[in-house]
Parts: sequence; structure tokens; C-alpha cells
Amino acid sequence: MRFFLERMAGRVLFALPAPVHTLLCGGRSIRLDGQRLDPALQLMLVLLCVKGGRGLHRLSPEDARAATRRDARMLPGRAVSMAAVVDLEIDGASGPLAARHYVPQLRAGAPVGPLPLLVFFHGGGWVMCDLDTHDIPCRALADAGQMQVLSVEYRLAPEHPYPAAREDALAAFRWARDHANALGADPSLVAVGGDSAGGNLAAHVAQDAAEDGGAGPAAQLLIYPSVDLDEDGVWPSYELFADRFFLTTDEMHWFSVQYVGVPHTESGSLVVPPMRTGRLGGIAPALIVTAGFDPLRDEGEAYAEMLEEAGTKATVVRYPDMLHGFLNMTGISAAAQRAVTDVGMSFGHMLTALRQG
Repeated sequence: MRFFLERMAGRVLFALPAPVHTLLCGGRSIRLDGQRLDPALQLMLVLLCVKGGRGLHRLSPEDARAATRRDARMLPGRAVSMAAVVDLEIDGASGPLAARHYVPQLRAGAPVGPLPLLVFFHGGGWVMCDLDTHDIPCRALADAGQMQVLSVEYRLAPEHPYPAAREDALAAFRWARDHANALGADPSLVAVGGDSAGGNLAAHVAQDAAEDGGAGPAAQLLIYPSVDLDEDGVWPSYELFADRFFLTTDEMHWFSVQYVGVPHTESGSLVVPPMRTGRLGGIAPALIVTAGFDPLRDEGEAYAEMLEEAGTKATVVRYPDMLHGFLNMTGISAAAQRAVTDVGMSFGHMLTALRQG
């Protein structure tokens, strides 16, 4: 009953206009680094603060997963209707993985022929989230981009520490390429993508696929990706948004401990992140999406610059009023919904351009 009442109250509250959200936050907008936070997301942060914050770093992995699943059900946003949604099993690196295949309803004037396929890896710090927490974002991306999406439930840490998720991601991409025809997708336009930790995995796939001599992805969609695993003060956004902006540095330390056994600051000898592999040239073109109020903002944008310097085409789109995790905040913020739609359309246009040569 409490969950139901909280959800109903949240729906009413976040449906109010932006000026009311600002008034409920004391009449002042959060402005930082030349950016203004979306009022609905500001109100969400206020309510989180009242509740004592997310505090994932104080939970066990099991409790963090349960809390995340509950939050995903609280204000989930609109589930876009698909032409087909099918749960299936695909080959991982060490056994079968659960996956969900989305086929969008085609719009009038859509190109004739099979659609591109985006192999999508969910975020959650390599510890949390699943097919259900990212069901609504995958539907939105498939619809806006007019592409099929294959969402993959890779093995999670700490039960399966690094490099299990990375190995599963590459295996899932290989499976998708091999089975694209059977899925009704274009085998020449199989892309990879993901948000946060999933963006990290997608970036690794783009590099690893090129390294092992097989065919690589057609493109990569990296949504506020973790590409550096570094907290030594290199990126100003780590300091600016270390606390109070949904994803905190305490949580990032906790994710790292679960994933590789040590904090980010000690992980260099164990994990070489995508930014520091030296394998940035000759890989798939990238669309890198960042959020203005996100500790990972600067490393994502720097990664795009490094890709360009290495000869790999990379485009950055920053949403200055967004937080880390906005892909899952469309039920809270209309601006987040617009941003997700825009991301899907932009990546769909990128794939169409690749098709046209």
C-alpha cells in the first residue's frame, strides 16, 4: 500500500508544471558550471535528500538491486508499443544469457528493407539492473531510432567479477551479428550501445571486436559512459558533481569494489579502461551522450576527443540540464523524455547515413 501511495503522489507531483517544481524547491534553480538543472530533476534530488539519498554504497549488492528494481517501478515513464517484443536466450562467454528483442512499429515513409540492430547493455555499475529496469528506455530508443534493439542481461558483479561482463558483451555482439538475419535485422548494421557501465561495455566491444580480427560493430552509442575509471582529480566534473547529483563518488567507489575488488583509484593495474587502451583508431564511429550534471561528463567528452584524434569519428551531444541516469527518469521529467527521444533519433539518423554510404 505504501508503494502504491508513493507512486500516485509522485505522478501527481511530477506532472505539475516546471515553475511549480522550482517553487517546491524553495524558488531557486540549481545553476552550476553555466548550466541549469531541469526543475523536475531538481525536485527529485530534494525528495531523495529528504529520504537520506540513495546510499547504494551502504547496501549489499542484493539490497541495491532490489532498491533499483523498486525505483524503476515507481515512476517508469510511458512504455512505447512495439511491433514485437520477444524474450530469448543468447550465447554468452560462459553460458546462456537472457535477452529481449524489440522490433518497433514502422512509421510512414520508413526505408524499405531490414532495420539496423542495436545490441544494448544496461547500466547499473556492473552490479545492478536487468532487462526489466531498462525495458522502457529500450522501447523508446527502438521507436525513436526506427531500429531493432537487443537488450542483453550480462553477468553481474560481485558474483561474476571483471572480466565476466566484458566477455559476455563481446559474445553477445558476436551472437547478434551471426543471428541478425534470423532476427529480421540488417547484418551489416549491427551496432552496440549502453548507458553508464553498459556504455563502458559497448566501448570495450568496439575495441575488442577490432582487436580479435572479427567484424566490428557498425557504430557505438555511449550514453554517459564510464570510460576512465579514474578518480584522481583529472576531470573537473568529478569534483563539481561528487555529491548531491544522483550518482556520487562514494557509489562509484562501491561499484568498482564490487566489479574488480578495489576502488577506482587502485584499479589501474587490474583493469585498463577504454580511454587508456591505446586502441582507439579504426573502430566504429561513436555517438557519445553526456549529461551536464554528471561526474562522468568530462571523461565521456574527452573520450570523444581522443577517438577523433585517433581517426575514429565521434560526435558528442551534451544535455546540460540532465543528470546521470536520465535514460530511466522519463516518468519524472518531460525534459528527460525529450532527451531520450532525441538520442534515439540521432543514433537512428547515424545508422541511416551509414547505410547510405
